[in-house]
Amino acid sequence: MPETEARAAEAGGRADADLACLEASLDSLETKPVRRDSAGRVLRRTVAPPLLGIVLVLTVWESLHLSGLVSEDRLPTPGATWDSLRTLWLRGTLFDIIWTSLERGLLGFLASVAIGTPLGLIVARVPLVRAAVRPVLSGLQSLPSVAWVPAAVIWFGLTGGAMYTVILLGAVPSIAIGLVSGIDQVPPLYLRAGRIIGATGLRGARHILLPASLPGYTAGLKQGWAFSWRSLMATELIASSPELGMGLGRYLENSRESIDLPGVFLGILLILTVGVLIDLLVFSPLERRVLRNRGLA
Repeated sequence: MPETEARAAEAGGRADADLACLEASLDSLETKPVRRDSAGRVLRRTVAPPLLGIVLVLTVWESLHLSGLVSEDRLPTPGATWDSLRTLWLRGTLFDIIWTSLERGLLGFLASVAIGTPLGLIVARVPLVRAAVRPVLSGLQSLPSVAWVPAAVIWFGLTGGAMYTVILLGAVPSIAIGLVSGIDQVPPLYLRAGRIIGATGLRGARHILLPASLPGYTAGLKQGWAFSWRSLMATELIASSPELGMGLGRYLENSRESIDLPGVFLGILLILTVGVLIDLLVFSPLERRVLRNRGLA
């Protein structure tokens, strides 16, 4: 009997040792050294690639003219486009044009977030609303935003209301669908745990659904901004009024009407630059942070 107890104790000791070894191994897998990148490394990773892309585009652009493949009446030279930029700078209107469009785009995007977020929560959690509204949102998402411009102008006239209406109709569906997709990927265990601790209704949406669905929601926000910016440019291209001022889209259309090809390409480049900068400065860092917090980056 004592011998049996000794064997049992020895077996128990070995099991405890094996369990401790397993726990230590798992801890070592989960523990990852945190290393702060130097400023130079961050600059090389975030700034150098876009600059390299710009240099490559300018090189190809200039090479097309030097080789004689294109003429200046079809594609302006980088120098001519730079002269158009310099003219706007000397007139003092460059930043006014950019800010006019950027302010509208940001305000429209924030309004879209305020509408699209609760709409996405309702669609994701109410089966009847989901069955009825989700196909409509998908259809609106695939509809070109420029199609709403004539109706918006008839409804509101040549005012800011027409522009914000087009932005909302373009961005809200993307944000709502992104949130719905993120919520669909939340493990049911999280929801059951939330109900156990009393996190239901609005409290559950705030503390459980939204944090758990952040990857999909972030992707929806990023796409929503893209739709906001594209919708605004489409509206500015078509709707013209002194009360609206001159944004990037209106500058692009004015250059076309005056057959100013360098100005047209400058407008295209400025629209592209603003979109890229917003993505690099806002949405890419937000996306990386969300993924890093979940151990995915």
